[in-house]
Amino acid sequence: MQYKDYYKVMGLARDASADEIKRAYRKLARKYHPDVSREAQAEERFKELGEAYEVLRDPQKRAAYDRLGSSWQSGQEFTPPPEWHGGGFGFGPDSEGADHRFSDFFETLFGHAFHSGARPSTTMQRGQDQHSRIAITLAEAYSGATRTLHLTTPDWRVGGAGAQRERKLQVRIPAGVVPGQQIRLAGQGSPGVAGGPAGDLYLDVALQPHPLLQVEGRDVYLTLPITPWEAALGGQITVPTLGGQVDVRIPAGSQSGQKLRLKGRGLGSANPGDQYIVLQILTPPATTAAARETYERMARELPFNPRSHMEV
Repeated sequence: MQYKDYYKVMGLARDASADEIKRAYRKLARKYHPDVSREAQAEERFKELGEAYEVLRDPQKRAAYDRLGSSWQSGQEFTPPPEWHGGGFGFGPDSEGADHRFSDFFETLFGHAFHSGARPSTTMQRGQDQHSRIAITLAEAYSGATRTLHLTTPDWRVGGAGAQRERKLQVRIPAGVVPGQQIRLAGQGSPGVAGGPAGDLYLDVALQPHPLLQVEGRDVYLTLPITPWEAALGGQITVPTLGGQVDVRIPAGSQSGQKLRLKGRGLGSANPGDQYIVLQILTPPATTAAARETYERMARELPFNPRSHMEV
């Protein structure tokens, strides 16, 4: 079995600080990561780097390793001294750098002392799913769109556990998406362990406020102001919908709060909701003599008590 000089693997002096060890690992991990590196034997170097970092980042493992002394040279045949005891070291598949099979040298020094007596996990593990929020416009929800997202997601490969990576993703928003729905991006979650597949990224859809339309589930609501004569006599009015302008007939004798339904004009693809038009009668102000005279004539000629049902 050959001795491994972990300091040499990481290009560090034996008195390197914890910050120097972390900086060296992050720099070299980016250089040799198999997914992006063009260096010769990048995968093997990345595995050696992860093993070295697993030892040197941990004060107890590092102290135990340093007790072997500095007289060993990398590549020399090595047998632990009779008095060697490497006990008390915990290690598991979530540790930094634990994405590969460790060398015989590492396992001889530390393998027997893994917590619960277990050997390091080399089983492929799927990466964790991640969740993020995306706020889209009502028009994007109705018609679909493509958005560029800038995300910060966990990625131990660029600097160990707790490290994060900035990413830019092109995301296709499907037509008919509704608030609270999730858009799944397969393989865009946390990276897997020991060659396992990456997790998925789920985008939780939220809607930005619209100046005219409100959304309740799959249904869309529009409050439509109308005049008293439009309410009384009825008529045809052009109203906005998600699919464009539509002519709507206002029934004669309409009242404030009355709802008109446009079937299938809401959100959703396979089973779209509806659009509801909520009528709101607005009364012109009596700011001129002619306007006051008109209202006075209406009061005389149209006797009407909207509170008659309240009489006791």
